[in-house]
Amino acid sequence: MNAIQNVTRWKLGHPLLAGIVYAFVWMALGALALSVLLYSSSASEDEMKGYIYIVHCIALFIGGWISGKRSGKKGWYYGGMTGIAYALLVMLIGFLAMDAGISLQKFVQTIAAFAVSAIGGIIGVNMSKSAQ
Repeated sequence: MNAIQNVTRWKLGHPLLAGIVYAFVWMALGALALSVLLYSSSASEDEMKGYIYIVHCIALFIGGWISGKRSGKKGWYYGGMTGIAYALLVMLIGFLAMDAGISLQKFVQTIAAFAVSAIGGIIGVNMSKSAQ
C-alpha cells in the first residue's frame, strides 16, 4: 500500500504572479549565461548591452506567454501587465542597488516591456487549453 497517494504540486495560482516568476527565472538563467560568456571571453560589459536586451526580451516574452496561457483569456492584458510589473521590479532593483534614477528612457523601456509581454500573452492565450 502506498502511504503517499495524494501529493499536490505547488502551483502559482494567479497568472500575473506566474508570469513574473517565470520571467525572473529566465532572466536569471540568461544573466548566468552572459556572466559565463563575459568571464570566458575578453569582452567588456559595455559590449554586452545588446545581449542583455535580448535576455530581457526573451524573459518578457516567456513571462507574457505563461501569464496568457494560465489566464485563458485577455492574453494581451495579462501579458502586458506582466511586462509592466517586470519593468517596475527591475527599475526598483536598479534604484536600490545602483541608485539609478527615473528618466524618459526608462519609460520607453517600460512601454517596450509591455509590448513584448503582450505579444507573448496573445500567443500564450491562443495556446492554452481553454481557448481551444
